[in-house]
Amino acid sequence: MTLESQIINKAIKVQIVKGINSPSSWLKACALIALALTFSPVFSEPLATPDIDDIEYPEDEAPNQMEVELGKILFFDPILSANNQMSCATCHDPNNGFGDGLKLSIGHDDKPLTRHTPHLYNLAWAHSLFWDGRAPSLEHQVLMPVFDPSEMNLSQKQMLERIELSPFYKTQFNRVFQQDNIDTHLVSLAIAAFMRSIISSNSPFDQYLAGDTNAISTEAVSGLKLFEGKAKCVECHDGANLTDGSYHSLGIARSDKGRGFVINDDSMNFRFKTPGLRNVSLTAPYMHDGSIADLEGVIRFYNDGGGTGPNKDNLMEELNLTEGEIRDLIAFLAALTQPISIARPSVPNNFTTDPSIQKKD
Repeated sequence: MTLESQIINKAIKVQIVKGINSPSSWLKACALIALALTFSPVFSEPLATPDIDDIEYPEDEAPNQMEVELGKILFFDPILSANNQMSCATCHDPNNGFGDGLKLSIGHDDKPLTRHTPHLYNLAWAHSLFWDGRAPSLEHQVLMPVFDPSEMNLSQKQMLERIELSPFYKTQFNRVFQQDNIDTHLVSLAIAAFMRSIISSNSPFDQYLAGDTNAISTEAVSGLKLFEGKAKCVECHDGANLTDGSYHSLGIARSDKGRGFVINDDSMNFRFKTPGLRNVSLTAPYMHDGSIADLEGVIRFYNDGGGTGPNKDNLMEELNLTEGEIRDLIAFLAALTQPISIARPSVPNNFTTDPSIQKKD
């Protein structure tokens, strides 16, 4: 990654520019980060517990609970897929770490897609979404799979027609947003509100950070030291959500150009967004292509210096971890676990209102 890209990513990530409007202030913020990068090969944030006050909401206003509940119902409702058989929760199953447990996601035609389903934990703090970062916010992201012909394959026109024809949704959207006209923006606001509510912030590791020295095992404490030291995990997996929010090539991809394709920059080819590690023990398999089955495999992959694909990140090098150190790292990663229980809501019966929706047995 270029120095300029690192500066911008870090400026956004640490929110130095939050509330800054003038170009001169923006340049000063970037200069501070550039200085830090000059004197340190890696500019990492300390590991911490996520702070709700750091969440940036649309128009700086948190959604009310009614909006979150409406988004939750939409998230679980197959009305958002062309064949009425898939919902957002089909791939992002709360009982499966908000993933699907598959190497590659499955599209509406039962064909595998090209990437692994990412988890949804703590996206409230994310500044870009998808493995390639092509969505700048949750409001932009949430309906992209719905409209994608390879995924849920529903057009914007069809989606709005279906929702408008549902007495339940007509009533609920009016109740939440105080307007009769339902548009794409309101649908995205509701689903994004629910997704921002999927927060893990009280894992055993967070309890340890808060002063409970017995919250995690001695093996996990050793793993934490390795994570921040010899294993160098923190160089990319830092901060409260254990991600730098940036893009790296681990030597895995050979044809999928990832971030480089999105921004038309060859220097970013084969690079993918660093995933957050909260509840990482629940989200197997791993990597953008689901190519590594378990956490032990992931650590051994890094220990060997990564893959041999093009444009591999300079950070990737052999770690010389012992077998005991590998076990300790796994113990630390397990200490990041706080399962989020989501009760599946009852979705409205939309079949009587729209003859184009056919319920299948």
